[in-house]
Amino acid sequence: MFKKIILILLFLNLGMAFAQPSFKFDTESFDFGELKEDDEAAHTFTITNTGDTPLIISEVRPSCGCTTPEWSREPILPGKTGAIKATYGTHGRIGFFNKSIAVTTNATPATANLYIRGIVNAKTEANFTENEIKLSPKLIIEKSVYNFGKIEKNTKIPVRITVSNLGRSDLKISSISASCSCVSYTSKQEYIKSGENATIELVYAPSGFGAQTDLVYIKTNDLIKPSQKLMFFSEIVESLQPSLLKVNTNESIFK
Repeated sequence: MFKKIILILLFLNLGMAFAQPSFKFDTESFDFGELKEDDEAAHTFTITNTGDTPLIISEVRPSCGCTTPEWSREPILPGKTGAIKATYGTHGRIGFFNKSIAVTTNATPATANLYIRGIVNAKTEANFTENEIKLSPKLIIEKSVYNFGKIEKNTKIPVRITVSNLGRSDLKISSISASCSCVSYTSKQEYIKSGENATIELVYAPSGFGAQTDLVYIKTNDLIKPSQKLMFFSEIVESLQPSLLKVNTNESIFK
């Protein structure tokens, strides 16, 4: 009888050892896109307990004081969800931001990172006359969404963007930028005359792994739409070459 009790306790302890919380996020990064100074920049990430025991978020620490976190303080039961809200302070912070938030839990591994990014523009209160608007240049982008499919890591992709100026005065490209810092502007044509087309040449070099969505902004002197957006979709993989181990599963490569 004593041996049976010992065995039961042993199995219970083993079960408790293997039962532990685990989790997944609905997404690990969020791009706010373009913001104006003093805009509210808050996003809530959803965390799901995919394990067998309650999940406890013990700490959420942003990479700088510019980000304020809030999170679910009560234990998250198996199968249930919690929330982590990250608010970025845009006041006085003009330009790009790319911030991380470290989330510490009682799962294994204990720490995971979330990311927020975007671009903060200065406030503008320009008032244009009807005549100024009539004479304004007008940017038309032939294609604004690009899906590059699978891209091997550390690969640089040349991208050609066809644009037109359908306005009445010269269109000036003042800047091309992306919150991911993964796009460089290679062609240097600043002005596009009224009624003419041009090609903008970029180099896209995404980082990280897995599915990526990157926003690229073209800023011009178009009074109606001074900033227009491109969307780049890709999936970053370690290698596009097939693994030798998978070429023929019936034969060993060590023969």
